[in-house]
Amino acid sequence: MNNSLYMVWNPSEGFDLGFIMLRFYSLMFVVAFGLGWYIMKGIYNREGQSIEKLDNLFVYTVVATLVGARLGHVFFYDWAYFSQHPAEILLPIRETADGWEFTGFAGLASHGAAIAIIIVMYFYSKKVVEKPILWVLDRIVLPVASGAIFVRLGNFFNSEIVGKETTSSFGIRFIRDKFNPREAFEKTNISNVNDAYKAIETNPQFSDVLAEVIPKHPAQLYEAFGYVFVFAILFYMYWKTDARNKQGLLFGTFLVLLWTVRFIVEYVKESQGGFEESLGLLSTGQWLSIPFVIAGLFFMFRAKKVA
Repeated sequence: MNNSLYMVWNPSEGFDLGFIMLRFYSLMFVVAFGLGWYIMKGIYNREGQSIEKLDNLFVYTVVATLVGARLGHVFFYDWAYFSQHPAEILLPIRETADGWEFTGFAGLASHGAAIAIIIVMYFYSKKVVEKPILWVLDRIVLPVASGAIFVRLGNFFNSEIVGKETTSSFGIRFIRDKFNPREAFEKTNISNVNDAYKAIETNPQFSDVLAEVIPKHPAQLYEAFGYVFVFAILFYMYWKTDARNKQGLLFGTFLVLLWTVRFIVEYVKESQGGFEESLGLLSTGQWLSIPFVIAGLFFMFRAKKVA
């Protein structure tokens, strides 16, 4: 395999504003939540709901997404580790031989976020908007679907959740996936992490190091591309059809489409750990997606019968 034919991916961490580093991953979350608020504003205006209730929805969704995604990763993918390091579950730190170091939240799981959002929307529907929970869920799926696109783009910028090795023309060489910061330093003897990665990418002196980076599927982009269609379909259904009047139809369609995309992309995605070794056949992400698809089919069928 001629690695020189493949794109090398080694983006900067983000925008250095001097007093703070605005990381691309964090920026994608800001875009996701900001765009989500804008989409829901249009929906609430159409439905005659107050912006004050929308602000409450925004807060509920942000908290549910971040906490649920974190707990989802902890319990679904890495409980063996976190059961021994409980302080790291909700704190952005990691225990080391020398004490503690700041890491940020390196593990977030969309399955956990989905469960948390559904639970929180129940309380929001009862206490704030005073509508049936399916009324809320049928509408919140539009910003959630759009947000999923940007979250996966954030994963791409972070060189995480990458795909399996490939010889196809879609392959990308993820330097930061191949070498962690310590390894980059050991390979180059350059103490600044970003400079070390840049040297591996561009300095002919380290061409043998760069040759170790095997092309992999950009699974994050595949997933983001699929979610574009999920959002487009839901957007069309809400604004151009009477689907919004059939409680559960939009929510069910969202569950089926989004988790089907996730299920398919898992075939080219590197293992994220979890319980797949004990169950076999499918990945952890695929096993977790199946209940969502089944639930979606139930709501779609039920919505058509009662419409």
